[in-house]
Parts: sequence; C-alpha cells; structure tokens
Amino acid sequence: MKKGWKIGSSFVLASFLALAGCGSSETTSEGTESEGSSGSEGKTFKIGVNQIVEHPSLDAALEGFQAALKEKGLEVEYDVQIAQGDQNNSQTIATNFVGDNVDLIFANSTPSAQSALNATNEIPIIFTSVTDPIGGGLVNSFEEPGANITGTTDTHPDAIPNTVKFIDENIEGNKVGMIYNSGEQNSVAQIDLVKNAMEGTDLEVVEASVSTSAEVKQATESLIGKVDSLYVITDNTVVSALESVIGVAADEDIPLFVGELDSVARGGFAAYGFDYYDIGYEAGEMAVSILTGEKKASEVPVQYPQKLKLQINAKAAEDMGIEIKDEWKEEAEILE
Repeated sequence: MKKGWKIGSSFVLASFLALAGCGSSETTSEGTESEGSSGSEGKTFKIGVNQIVEHPSLDAALEGFQAALKEKGLEVEYDVQIAQGDQNNSQTIATNFVGDNVDLIFANSTPSAQSALNATNEIPIIFTSVTDPIGGGLVNSFEEPGANITGTTDTHPDAIPNTVKFIDENIEGNKVGMIYNSGEQNSVAQIDLVKNAMEGTDLEVVEASVSTSAEVKQATESLIGKVDSLYVITDNTVVSALESVIGVAADEDIPLFVGELDSVARGGFAAYGFDYYDIGYEAGEMAVSILTGEKKASEVPVQYPQKLKLQINAKAAEDMGIEIKDEWKEEAEILE
C-alpha cells in the first residue's frame, strides 16, 4: 500500500459556518481514474471525518483510511473536522454530519466514535484508534458489532503484556509511572490492562491524572523520584503533548515506554506497536465494502491490528541513560 497521497482542497462555506467554533475544518475531494466498484461508478460519496485531536498517530490513521478508498477507485468528498480535544465539539461535529446527510462517518478516536453513535443509528460509522470498543459502549461484540457501526481497534492483545514483561525483565526498580486522562474511557481501560498484566510481578503503577495537554508536563514532573520508568499508553491527551514527557524522561534518565510506534519516532524509548496508517487503511477497506453496498456495518467484524513489533529508539535510549542489550537487537527494530 502506498503512503503518498494528494489532496485538492476546496472549502465548503455552508459546512464551515455550521461548524464554526467547533474545531479546525478541511473539506477535500479525492479519487482516482480507475473504475469504481460495482454500484459506485459515477457517484461521489460524502464522508464526515470526526477526529478528537491532531497528533501523528491519528493523522496517520486518517491518511491510511483515505488511501484505501482512493486505491479502490471511489470518488469521495471529505469533510474533516478536528474537535480540539473537546467532547462537546465532537458531539456538535457529529450532529452536523447527520444534518448534512453524509454517506458515512469516519470516527478517529473513542470520543469521536461515541459522539457519532450518539448522533445517529442509521448513517454507517467506521471507527479506528479505539482501544476498547465494547467497554466504550460502541459495539456489542467484535463478531457482531451492532446496527450501524464497526471499525478497527488500536490495541493488540499482546502489546501491553509484552511491554510489561519487558519492563519487568529489563528495567531496574518496580515503580512504573503512568500519566493519563481519567476522562478517556480508552485510557482507563488500558490502565486496567496494565495492572492485570503486572499481576504475579513486583511491578506497581504510580498514576498521575490530567485533564488537558497543558497539564502533562507538570504531571510528569510530579512523578520524579517516585518512579523507575514511565509508560505512556495511547492516551490522546498525553500523546498530543508527548514532547513534555520525553523532555522530563531525558533530563531525569527515566526509561519512557510508549504505546505506539509514532511515539517511538518522536522520542519514546520503546514500544510494542503497529503503524496507525495500517489500521486506518484497514478501516478504509471496511468503508469501501459498506459504501459499495457489498456489506452492512453490522456484517463487518471489528478488527485488531494485524502486525505487532518491538521498536527501540537508539537516541532516546542514550538520552535516558539506557544501554541497548545485544539480545534486544535480535528482537527489536532499532531506530538510529
């Protein structure tokens, strides 16, 4: 799959006015010259994109989603709305998409998907970047998601257990600091998974809760002297301010584990993760099958990420006082 994509921008005044004050907006049209799928030839689909914040992982998921539809030859007009981390904005965006009678809503995060489902039980919803779709009240089960919603989750069953095992076997000390937004159901679910994975070890979670990205640096600093390592899960609030955590970790020589590969590239020490582009692309393939009438959302099972790998940032390791062991090199992809 190609990661390059081109967009031609054209702002739609009516949509802009309807969503003024809700967040950033971008309306684009994309397509290819190839023949569209059966039943979609000659039609331009309108997709509303509801994304809670802008950060590299969510942006990559959106890029993958759009690439999948483009490669399948569908003509699509996107109305991309960023809620700026505000759940009220997210709900307004979703409600306006329903009023605009879009063909499909792409919900990029747990809050975005919850807002979309609150707004409609008729328009198909495809989500991604969602950690716990059942606990978040989005689907009934992975196999039979529900009437009008399905998508891809951003948690691999082995990611958290593997990370906890790596910390337990390789990092001195047993206190693991975790900064997260307790208002994000996605994050609360992951904290519980981490604690469950720590059972039978000496590891212990030391929590620091935040409400906004502006609080992340101070919350991280509050853990200095109390923890031996840091673990940032896929919390949108914290990941959007990850550089604040990276700076503290480097200054204090604290190993920083992260929840996805984009955060390793930004300066996290290590992660068992996957490319958000890939789960966005897989969500896009689901959207194609629904828009072309091949399947209904209720007939498309929720999907886990298909690839998982350990990635280590060599420069971050040096900055955080970590010596990379030879046995790590056999398992991990090392970013130089």
